Amino acid sequence: MRIGVIGAGNISGIYLQNLASWPETAVVAIADLDEAKATTVAGKHGIGSIRPEDLLLRDDIDTILNLTVPNAHFSVGLAALQSGKGLYSEKPLALTLAEGRKLMGEATLRDLEIGCAPDTVLGAGIQTARKLIEGGAVGELVGMQGFMLCPGHEGWHPSPAFYYERGGGPLFDMGPYYLSAMFHLGGPFAKVSAMARTTRLTRTIASEPLRGTIIPVETPTHISAEIQFVNGAIAHLATSFDVQSHQLPHIEVYGTEGTISVPDPNGFGGPVKLWKAGGEWEDAPLVSADVSNLRGLGLRDWAINGVPRASGEIGLHVLETMEAILESAQGERFVELESRPALPPIRLG
Repeated sequence: MRIGVIGAGNISGIYLQNLASWPETAVVAIADLDEAKATTVAGKHGIGSIRPEDLLLRDDIDTILNLTVPNAHFSVGLAALQSGKGLYSEKPLALTLAEGRKLMGEATLRDLEIGCAPDTVLGAGIQTARKLIEGGAVGELVGMQGFMLCPGHEGWHPSPAFYYERGGGPLFDMGPYYLSAMFHLGGPFAKVSAMARTTRLTRTIASEPLRGTIIPVETPTHISAEIQFVNGAIAHLATSFDVQSHQLPHIEVYGTEGTISVPDPNGFGGPVKLWKAGGEWEDAPLVSADVSNLRGLGLRDWAINGVPRASGEIGLHVLETMEAILESAQGERFVELESRPALPPIRLG
């Protein structure tokens, strides 16, 4: 798979490192609106740099890896598809369900595929937990809980303003990791209810080079959601940029015969811990050796199999769920979901 990258920000380094290490993928060039940034990143990784509009015209590129900021995911993704290239997007797929549906429609019209992060769900941790569930290790699935709680990103990120813009916040920033993991563990979601608040209307950047800059907060920063799966199980998901510290798990899965402690869905590895009635907590054997930071694994898996297991359909379902959570919080009501993507096959490495 010959890949062109648009977006030379913080996350690009690990993608470029991994994609260069696999025989199934090769990065041809990288582009960014900041041409100097693209040139610097390209030099570090031994690839070419080019303007975004010129990258889309190249015929030696099959797929565009969209690593732009979230509010550019739709426009860059649409341009990639309209140029006749496959698209792999960082999360979220877009900022609104309407935008996500337009991307998927454009791909269908042009007989192209869309992949979407996170691909952490393809790592050993989530796939091991999924295999346990589907193998009946905890009996009938009852529910799950997930917690992504932190004080926000203005203390460490060099340019954190976009985390607090529309389409940001803890739900759209980190929610895709948790919701994608829950989808792989329990299947598609049916409906949601939620509450949300914006605790502070401004944030002050404490990191360089913008230390002291005050940024407005345009999105809820503490969200608590209840999610019902199509199979009847119920999940709770809390995401927050207002929690200073906590001792809650990343994800726990509850069944009629046991419990699974699921590792951080922002990573690829374990440990995965299983408790069964009458026993003790034990580490489950991981189904693969995919435990390091393998961002870009979704592209490699796509190149090997011909279709993306970290798919646009799943990305769209996650996007619909996040939009529904905010809609529920605002309207104080249940919101039904329409999409019902199929679970991809388990990845065993």
